[in-house]
Amino acid sequence: MRSIAYRSLGLLLALSGTVAAKAATTVPLGGNAFITQPSSSANELINDTGLHNWNSSQAVISVYFDVKQGGNLSLALAGSLNGASSSTVRVTVAGQSHLVNLSSTSAGPFDAGTFTVSQAGYVKVDLQGVTTNGGYYGDISGLQIGGSATAAGTVFANDASNYYWSRRGPSVHLGFQAPASTEYFYSEINVPSGQDAIGSYFMANGFNVGYFGIQVNSATERRVLFSVWDPPSGGSTTLVRKGTNVTTNGFGGEGTGGQSYLVYPWVAGHTYRFLTRAQPDGGGNTLYTSWFSDAASPATWNLIATWKYPGTSAYLTGLYSFLECFDAERGWIGRRATYGNEWAKPAGGAWTELTSAYYDVDATGLNQQRLDFAGGLSGGNAFYLRNDGFFTPSVASGQTFVRTANGTPPNIDLNALP
Repeated sequence: MRSIAYRSLGLLLALSGTVAAKAATTVPLGGNAFITQPSSSANELINDTGLHNWNSSQAVISVYFDVKQGGNLSLALAGSLNGASSSTVRVTVAGQSHLVNLSSTSAGPFDAGTFTVSQAGYVKVDLQGVTTNGGYYGDISGLQIGGSATAAGTVFANDASNYYWSRRGPSVHLGFQAPASTEYFYSEINVPSGQDAIGSYFMANGFNVGYFGIQVNSATERRVLFSVWDPPSGGSTTLVRKGTNVTTNGFGGEGTGGQSYLVYPWVAGHTYRFLTRAQPDGGGNTLYTSWFSDAASPATWNLIATWKYPGTSAYLTGLYSFLECFDAERGWIGRRATYGNEWAKPAGGAWTELTSAYYDVDATGLNQQRLDFAGGLSGGNAFYLRNDGFFTPSVASGQTFVRTANGTPPNIDLNALP
């Protein structure tokens, strides 16, 4: 969290005059704006009340909203000018730019002109400071929109209590029907080049009490992550063993449990393999183990960890995969992955190929706070998931997709796994 205090936001002024006639809806920056080009000082920030600390002309702030048709789009900036008596801001939409004059003595909102939107879908509005007589361009709380492009309706994040989740973007999921007493779950992921944005979690092997996949944690670090929750009825998940160079600890936030991860330089464009096992321990508990492998080295498997889940003796249920952004500052960047070759092996049984997946989206998408989510078939014999990036159109949640069977079960010597 940045330590620089933002200037207090002035009272939001009521609509008036010609701006009132043109701009009937306010898109709050708190849930719909991102610093898409930070300044070298990185002072600017966006919180639930909008844009603050805007004192560099290097910074570009982008605001996103969806329109249902093309047409004219009128804009105005809502907020106040603090730390200066006047400033000029450039507002750009699809290559069209207008200069907006902000004044501490003029009643806002500040008219930003009229633009042309060619078609339905997401609109991106860029804000960039041009001049100021006080080293500050203003505190902007909202973007007021109007005109014929908005007449058929608009979509943007309007639930102030969930701006954090809206800025992270919608997470998308694939659900699989597993055979009874599934002991092993195998799947593969390939992240295309350029789709591996920082803050991405490509989760391969999810089950009712845990999840296993790959992350992009920073510009220099990537992880293979396997976590198991604590039982809701009480007790703690405990570590049984871990692989070489694997870090283990507890986690909190969205539930509590045991976390294990391997810092590993996985590469976009490569296919990676994931294997998870559930094994009742004979004492009323379940041991969950996950292994990771690069498909280019099929005989080499890396143990991540084995966790003991207390109080329940079970096999794998609720199998699923997902894609999410866990960095709200990068929720404007698109990400995508191919999920394929899913297999389940019941205890004492043969491998069964899972060719059907139920695709859905989380509450951010279902509540129409964001519409940039998609999933379905990729090349016929695999599935894909896509989120963020403010693309159009979305793929409706709640569908079942069936891929072509590959027909060849995983060639794994289960007895030789580390």
